[in-house]
Amino acid sequence: MNNMQTYNNWRLETDSDQILWLYFDKQNASVNTLDRSVMEEFSIIIDNLASDKTHQGVILASAKSSGFIAGADISQFTQFKDIEEATSVLRLGQHILDKLEALKLPVVAMIDGFCLGGGLELALACHYRVAEESAKTRLGLPEVKLGIHPGWGGTVRLPRLIGAPQALNLILAGHTVSGKAAAKIGFVDVAVPKRQLVHAAKYYVTKKPPRHKPTALQKLTNQKLARQAVGYFIRKQLRKKANPLHYPAPFHVLDNWEHIGVESDAAYDREAKSCGKLFFSETCQNLVRVFFLQDRLKGLAKESPFAPKHVHVIGAGTMGGDIAAWCALQGMTVTLQDLEPRFIAPAIKRASALYKDKLKERYLAQKAMDNLIPDVNGNGITRADVIIEAVIEDLAIKQSTFKMIESRAKPSAILATNTSSIPLDDINTVLQNPERLVGIHFFNPVAKMLLVEVVKGNRTSQEIVDKAISFVRKIDRLPLPVKSSPGFLVNRILMPYLLQAVELMKEGVPMTTIDKAMTTFGMPMGPITLADTVGLDVCLSVANYLSKYFNTPVPQRLVEMVEKRKLGRKTGEGFYKYDKRGKQIKPEEKPYEKPLDEISNRLVLTMLNEAFACLREDAVADGDLLDAGMVYGTGFAPFRGGPIHYAKSQGINELYQQFVKQQEARGEKPEMHAWEATEV
Repeated sequence: MNNMQTYNNWRLETDSDQILWLYFDKQNASVNTLDRSVMEEFSIIIDNLASDKTHQGVILASAKSSGFIAGADISQFTQFKDIEEATSVLRLGQHILDKLEALKLPVVAMIDGFCLGGGLELALACHYRVAEESAKTRLGLPEVKLGIHPGWGGTVRLPRLIGAPQALNLILAGHTVSGKAAAKIGFVDVAVPKRQLVHAAKYYVTKKPPRHKPTALQKLTNQKLARQAVGYFIRKQLRKKANPLHYPAPFHVLDNWEHIGVESDAAYDREAKSCGKLFFSETCQNLVRVFFLQDRLKGLAKESPFAPKHVHVIGAGTMGGDIAAWCALQGMTVTLQDLEPRFIAPAIKRASALYKDKLKERYLAQKAMDNLIPDVNGNGITRADVIIEAVIEDLAIKQSTFKMIESRAKPSAILATNTSSIPLDDINTVLQNPERLVGIHFFNPVAKMLLVEVVKGNRTSQEIVDKAISFVRKIDRLPLPVKSSPGFLVNRILMPYLLQAVELMKEGVPMTTIDKAMTTFGMPMGPITLADTVGLDVCLSVANYLSKYFNTPVPQRLVEMVEKRKLGRKTGEGFYKYDKRGKQIKPEEKPYEKPLDEISNRLVLTMLNEAFACLREDAVADGDLLDAGMVYGTGFAPFRGGPIHYAKSQGINELYQQFVKQQEARGEKPEMHAWEATEV
């Protein structure tokens, strides 16, 4: 290649073995994503390579330390003016990858770090793929999580390469897998330790071994008769997990594959048209909105130089123990304190199970365990950068705990409470420096819930809030800044919703029907199951606390169940019964004649009423942050874009009138209409 050109996003280098290294280094970006300018340059490079006679082959690699390719630039999703334009952009992308696949020179994708979406589609069009083997390298086609599906040939090439069942399993669920798992499945040729990656990539260029082919059985799964049988089974399974009205994308993938298969060009054409349509679905637009809300949370306190290394947690119960385990998993030194070793032992046991599940490799699990240190005497307090109190929800106990912490902690340490409802300005009255106290409120289960509320009291300094937000990002969680008002944001909105569900039970609506109404609306679980998961003792504690401020009655049934120690999943019985593994024992379904949306409407309007009250009182800065909090803190149907966005899309005034009618029908006095006036 004599006419070496310089490119904005690509760098070409020839090594001593006459192998061309094509480095992807997206201009002015910390992460490689694919957009129009990147692909246009890539197309020119491929055209030049088509006539290349001087190189043995090409190794495609990332010049970024952050990973290989994170997929398409999602901001471009919002710029298509119509379905035709979206489809033609997808066809162009397919055409470029077809040219890549057709090159006579062997092309190896050398994958280190994430290789997702369009990034994996590009790698699939290469002739070989070598990957770094660790869990840090993640490969997958997660497009369905944005309401679309792969559109650059991924739904065709992957089933063709590894057979339909495994390929569809990855595409329909949007799963990502490690480099080692990808090699085992067969869409990566080899997974090796980082130190051997370059050697492996060069081997495939110089030796040109036979390219990966599906087994005879895998090939058979894409034939017409097999597609009908396999498709029927997969659709049945898929319907259990997703509603086609809410999440149409995986059903489109299945339809396309069943009708066309993967052998003809028509499969690519159908993929592009199908994906082009999905860009304009309400689901895609709302899920893209939620993606950008997540980005906003990730970007908070980006400039903060705070780099905590040591976390001390006081209280080794479910929350405290799991917070400690999570921080240790993220590589921090964690000391965990409680009154006696026997209180710490269950937390260590749970941590061990978490690490085995998450890390797979024994030595990595052991490394995480080494970070977690039982500390009955609280020796870690003097060394910790962040001290988190997670004792029971009792003001006097929390105050005495913080008095002790302040006397021993180093001046630069953050003093944080994991309280779920007690205002910080009630706790910080005992401190010499009340501005040091911040709320860092995790949700249960800690290892699954992405959201963490960062709570600012009237006296909390902004510097401490920024440090707390930075800490939350360092442990790979999403920080949501909220004001210290009773219940903060998520619990305050959630509690009336849960209590209204208990009220519906009192009125004779079966609990299975209530849960079904809300899962049909799009919630990941119904409110009764959610209450059992949170713990009925926690629900009662929060409800009691909030009732002091908002004059809401606490259901007698909840009080009685807590007295009988029927606390939900953790004790084996709450509203539902659970087996030893915590799996819900399916109850008998009682008949219910009325429409389900009457129930979901009542519960959602209860939630919306509280959401607008939170905005009115500045519990959170704006409606977007509230939506992010409810999506990531409660699983509020993501395809609806969050409660405030949902209210706007349905018509705020219309929903308010429905709410008033419902209140009047129950003999309640409607409150002042402040929904419309609220700054959303």
